[in-house]
Amino acid sequence: MGRSLKEYIVIGLKGMAMGAADVVPGVSGGTIAFISGIYEELLASISNVNFELLKTLKSDGIKAAWKQVNGSFLLVLFIGIFISIISLAKTIKWLLENEPILLWSFFFGLVLASIIYIGKQISKWNTKAIIILIIGAFVAYYITTLNPLVTENSSLLFMFLAGSIAICAMILPGISGSFILVLLGLYPVFISAIANLEIDILVAFSAGGIIGLMLFSRFLSWLLANFQAAVIALMCGFLVGSLSIIWPWKSTLYQKVSDTGEVLTKITENILPNQFLEITGHDPRTLLCSLVFCLGFAIVLSAEFFGKTQRH
Repeated sequence: MGRSLKEYIVIGLKGMAMGAADVVPGVSGGTIAFISGIYEELLASISNVNFELLKTLKSDGIKAAWKQVNGSFLLVLFIGIFISIISLAKTIKWLLENEPILLWSFFFGLVLASIIYIGKQISKWNTKAIIILIIGAFVAYYITTLNPLVTENSSLLFMFLAGSIAICAMILPGISGSFILVLLGLYPVFISAIANLEIDILVAFSAGGIIGLMLFSRFLSWLLANFQAAVIALMCGFLVGSLSIIWPWKSTLYQKVSDTGEVLTKITENILPNQFLEITGHDPRTLLCSLVFCLGFAIVLSAEFFGKTQRH
């Protein structure tokens, strides 16, 4: 039975939410896919893009191949992601530069609620699951402590390789593909390419992403099918470890700025709101940040509720 127009509109909106999350370093589109109830279908659909699909295309035609790959679902979802990334790139960039503590407060609430939601997918937490969660948290936290590369390398081959690595992170709840680009020193290049529609860079990045996605999604689908509780515990750990990078109040230890005034690399440390006032001289806006945090938290709870109604 096919989906209705209303259901496809909802899938498109979920794709837009994933795209918005993927633009921000520290937040994963995979997290949005998981809490909105489309994660496993997304992995399964991408995994069906393989050599068997070519056989189906040859023997049964385009219609059968399209059905095998769940083409309508993928098309609508990726259109939503694409529209969101293209339309929100400049807005997100402006917020990161001008209203960072409000933006991070929103995503901190979103990710914290996501940890609670994903953790509830394990019916019974045992010692093994807790150990896996701790390992995941340590790995994710360690990644956030790495110093970004200082590179001017924006060659097409490098962007292809970056795309294949970043897309694997984007599909994992808790690991941010955008933050991987920050570590590679390519986040400003990527955002600039989106904002200015630099087609060659975007095509190279997308090609790498498609190949990386096809390979990694199959492996992740297999893990979920055979070790679901362990994988979910690991995802929870990734999210816990990633909270460090999206803590709203930060003090800048070092930053590299381009000739045009664009920040290429920034190294920060997390501080408390009262320290933020002392160190930076700026208002920590604690009350407003708390309200924005609650908004992010509430959106995840709403998405969880809406996802349940869609599945039943």
